[in-house]
Amino acid sequence: MPPDRTSSSSVTLSPSTRTTLGRKRDRAATDRAELHAVLDEGLVCHLGFVRDGAPVVLPTAYGRDGDTLYLHGSTGARYLTGDELPCCVTVTHLDGIVHARAVMHFSMNYRSAVVHGVARRVTDPDERWHALRTVVEHLTPGAWDHARRPDPRELAATAVFSLDLAEASVKRRCGPPSDDDADVAADLAWAGVVPVRTVSGTPERAPDLPEHHALPPHLG
Repeated sequence: MPPDRTSSSSVTLSPSTRTTLGRKRDRAATDRAELHAVLDEGLVCHLGFVRDGAPVVLPTAYGRDGDTLYLHGSTGARYLTGDELPCCVTVTHLDGIVHARAVMHFSMNYRSAVVHGVARRVTDPDERWHALRTVVEHLTPGAWDHARRPDPRELAATAVFSLDLAEASVKRRCGPPSDDDADVAADLAWAGVVPVRTVSGTPERAPDLPEHHALPPHLG
């Protein structure tokens, strides 16, 4: 079954104490579809948690199915030893550097999502398989059916967790700089936005790949 990119238990984000913005509240999104869009367009999330009394933040791959976020890691990792992991997951897109006339008004155009919750260990074999497929297909649609599937040894070495997207916030900024009227009138510096974009390059063959392998359609 392919990941469900459309279904949701709610069409709006329901702010909690942890997901209510304290500053720049006008930048908050209320549509759950915006949360899904930020997650679906990202490739790396940052997983934050507390271990041995100290904060830990790790970058990792992920995949979304409806209102469930799937995460994975090594069963040998010290932070993935329990059945539950209280955590915070963030995904951020940098869309531009905002150059203002005054350095205190420099900013960034961005879209960011923050998800709070308790990730649960996935133990059901069918859901584990589905979760790993979701992560792989998120990185490159079509890759799961092209490459070899995990074998029992690899599955045993992989921890899979699911995180509900119920408690989440989205914040974004777009547009030109917000300069003071006095700085605009003084006309002393250039102002505007330098766009930042992430693009995929041309696929590069592995050095040991035989020449008879053409580029697969999902990478074309």
